[in-house]
Order: sequence, then C-alpha cells, then structure tokens
Amino acid sequence: MKIFTLILALWVAPVWSADCRDFVFRETPFTACTARLPEDDLRLFLLDENGKNIGQFQKLESFVKEQGLNIIFATNGGMYHNDRSPVGLYVENFREVSSLITRDGPGNFGLLPNGVFCFNKREFIILETEKFAQQELQCNYATQSGPLLVFNGELHPKFIKGGSSKFIRSGVGISSDGLTAVFLISNRSVNFHDFASTFLNHLDIDNALYLDGNISRLYAPKLNRMGFGFDIGPIAAVVAPAD
Repeated sequence: MKIFTLILALWVAPVWSADCRDFVFRETPFTACTARLPEDDLRLFLLDENGKNIGQFQKLESFVKEQGLNIIFATNGGMYHNDRSPVGLYVENFREVSSLITRDGPGNFGLLPNGVFCFNKREFIILETEKFAQQELQCNYATQSGPLLVFNGELHPKFIKGGSSKFIRSGVGISSDGLTAVFLISNRSVNFHDFASTFLNHLDIDNALYLDGNISRLYAPKLNRMGFGFDIGPIAAVVAPAD
C-alpha cells in the first residue's frame, strides 16, 4: 500500500473526512490537512459581506457562523499584493476577481513554471499556467500561485538540493484521482527542494503548488491551533454545517 493511501486511511474522521495531522519528514515537522470530494466543502474566501478583506481566521470564523457553518480547517489560499488583493487568477464561487498572469516575473510567483489550483464539486485540478490558459475549465474556485512544487511527478527544475534559502512554507497537492487535496505547512523553516520532496516522496503526490512563505498560517481546531499575525489575502477553508 502506498504511503499516501495509508495516510488517507488514517485520516478518515467519524463524520467529516477533512482532518489535520502532524508528522515529521527528514527531521522537519509538518502539518497536513486533507479535503476529499464529494464529502468535504472546500471554499476560497477573500471579502466579507461589506466588501472588506477578511484577512484573519477569527474574522472568517464569525463570517461563516452567520451562514450556519463551522470551519474544519483554514489556511492560506494564495499570494497577494500589499492591499491583500490576489496575485494572478482568483475565482470565488464562479466569480473571477482577478485575471490569469502568464508572464514570468520577480519573486516566487514568477518562478516559472507556476500554476493554478482549480476545483469544483467533482474534482481538484492543478495545471501549469500555460496549459490552464489553453483549456476551458469550469472552476467554482481557483487560485494561481507559484512556483509549481511538483508537476507530473517531477520537482521544479530550479529547486536546489541543500539550498540555503529556508522559510516557513505552505502548499497544496492533489491525489492522482483528483478527489483529494492535501494542504501542507512546514512548522519550521525549510528550503523549496525539501518542501516539494515532502509532497512527492512522503505523501506520494505528483502535482503540488506553492501557496506562500513566512506568512503561512493554519487554523485547525482539532489541533488547538489558531495561526495569527498580519492580515492575509485569500483563505482556503473546509466548512461544514454547524451542529
């Protein structure tokens, strides 16, 4: 049995399959949270009902409670500008808030190839940006980010084994059947090569996308974990009806 399959089997919760677990790989502690279709309701959040940036997990919690929902877990949903608006494509509940960027550029986002995480009620998809632009996919939600960590079973070609640039990092990967998304956050600074290798070699995930660096945070009530700090931009969260 593959490691990833075993992990998923261990992560099935009594009611909701979405769950978070801590683990250590190559002496680095990580937390991974899973969302599985069709059981789990994964969404992206940016603005509240007044058009104001949500930015904090506490604010998101209040926002969804007004809709009769609880947060199962929440984490960064992609990169953002100083005003907290998304960098690149961002789609929320079928509405395109910002457009796809196909050119290269400075920073991690512009480290090509980058990609798009797109999902609907049927499947999770991660595609390289140019390939995404050539297809007409129906995304209930989508976020563009970069670089791609793993694509078709290969690490990003510019990642350096033993690289000295280390930060807290977060990303998302998908299972080969497109039914499971795994959100991964390092709990200690790690370089790109080791972070991407965790998806590929520990979680057996062939396609994964970087979400953000030092500002990466996680809200996981079952782990008594509430990340806080400066406001962030897009937030990815699994929600469920309140009891």
